[in-house]
Amino acid sequence: MMTKRHPWFDIDPGPKAPNQVHAFIEIERNSRLKLELEKHTGFLIVDRILHGAVHYPHSYGFIPQTYCDDQDPLDIFVLCSETIPSGTIVEAKVVGAMRMTDQGELDDKIIAVAMGDPAYDEIFNITQLPKYQRSELKKFFEEYKTLENKEVIVEDFMNHDEAAEAVQMSMESYQQEAERLKAKYGQSPD
Repeated sequence: MMTKRHPWFDIDPGPKAPNQVHAFIEIERNSRLKLELEKHTGFLIVDRILHGAVHYPHSYGFIPQTYCDDQDPLDIFVLCSETIPSGTIVEAKVVGAMRMTDQGELDDKIIAVAMGDPAYDEIFNITQLPKYQRSELKKFFEEYKTLENKEVIVEDFMNHDEAAEAVQMSMESYQQEAERLKAKYGQSPD
């Protein structure tokens, strides 16, 4: 009998983390459908439909076996020339991050590019992305909750080294909290 693997607890962040990570995609690019990991089951659930004329500009998800101040795994945007379907794991190269505060809580977003995509092979740092792509990401987060009357503050981008450090810290935080998190969400211990 095959058992379902939980995307947060049972998939590792990748053998080359924190510079290259496994990303679990929750939301496909160009979607207004906000899907989110249901932590007890590991399934994706519909959280809401984004208000207004905004959509996710790139594939969005999280890095497995990470844990952050917002009590969730570390968020990641994966830029790719193709749409990555929800529920897919993709190998991604960390190039930077965006510091963000969502309703008073720190909520960093890692920016990465899909490994093996020739359109992004030569991108290693956030500053190598075209300015319009960086602006698009920032503008999306500045506006995606505006019509819900929720405050989001987007600071500047962090470079590759700062982003890799954020990934490393979230992996260490997960290791410290893994037993408690698994017990809280009904997962059997290792």
